[in-house]
Amino acid sequence: MTGPTSPALARADALFDTGRYEQAAALAARHLADAPQDAAALVLLARCRHRLGREEEALDAVEQALLAEPDSLGGWLMRTHVLLAMKQYEEAERSARYCVELAPQYWGSHYALGSVLDRSVRRERKLEAYQAARTAVSLAPEESDAHFLVGLTAHRVGDHRLAQRAYETALRLDPESSEAHNNLSLIHLRRRWLRPGAWTKAAEGFVESAALDLNDRQARYNLEAMAWGTVAGARWVAFLGFVASAVGSAAVDPGASAGEALVPLLVGMAVILGGWGGWALWMARRVPPRLRRPLRLVARNCRPVVAMGVAVGLLGLHSVVTVALWPTDAAAVGALGFPLFWVVVITYWVSRAALQRRAPKS
Repeated sequence: MTGPTSPALARADALFDTGRYEQAAALAARHLADAPQDAAALVLLARCRHRLGREEEALDAVEQALLAEPDSLGGWLMRTHVLLAMKQYEEAERSARYCVELAPQYWGSHYALGSVLDRSVRRERKLEAYQAARTAVSLAPEESDAHFLVGLTAHRVGDHRLAQRAYETALRLDPESSEAHNNLSLIHLRRRWLRPGAWTKAAEGFVESAALDLNDRQARYNLEAMAWGTVAGARWVAFLGFVASAVGSAAVDPGASAGEALVPLLVGMAVILGGWGGWALWMARRVPPRLRRPLRLVARNCRPVVAMGVAVGLLGLHSVVTVALWPTDAAAVGALGFPLFWVVVITYWVSRAALQRRAPKS
């Protein structure tokens, strides 16, 4: 592949590399006013428009480039990526396969084909995508994107061990790959019940991914899901406290003296404080200090997490107040327990559905 040769296109390409896509597009467009058949400039303009999300305009530019230079590998690769973004998978696949025909020894051709085939729901095509990714790695073993695609395709077909190795290699080659951080964290999260520290590694990866790419909605959603799962998990502690306070209240005779109520009072308090203390200790070990602030910020701005937290907090507070009022008359407060119990149950399902609706569309 050849890049821009004129000084104007070289400046536009440099602007593109720094993320200044509007300025790069404007410079490429000015160059094209004098050289409308310059295929390299048209491909660069298409790249800029693609990054800006203007896919129809990007496709128009790349089609003009291919009219000017029908065997432009850069043009066909760009056409594949634009069509993929537009979800025109059949046409994108035809473009990708033509790239392989044009340049069978270029890793990017196989990478483009693997990226398209990976979108298929059919397992045999996902396996073909994996083979294309492996070919890309064999041709360019130092390309982080090629290893990432191997990880992605292996991940899709359920080979999580191979996927983890590929993601780790991609991160060794490019430590700032937000996608690799995110996908490796998904593997850690999947193993959270089997391997100590896996949950913490997953949270660290999601935080790193979100920090590297502020527009990475997937990493942020994964953090929201982890925060929601943490709060939702506390509902079992709240339920335990609710049962302890309810049983204790029933065991205390309304006419009993303070001394007679002391034993159930102490037992109830021990159960409640032990439950919440154990949960707090577990979370303190699970979530290191460096992760607490990012998780708090994500939780505070996610309504499903806030709703779940409020419901669990109210039930937990109710249990403490009920136990504290046992020596007197706790009937009025205790009566609130059953409505709060059902509030937690209903909030769990409603907030879970709301969280799922926040998931980014793939």
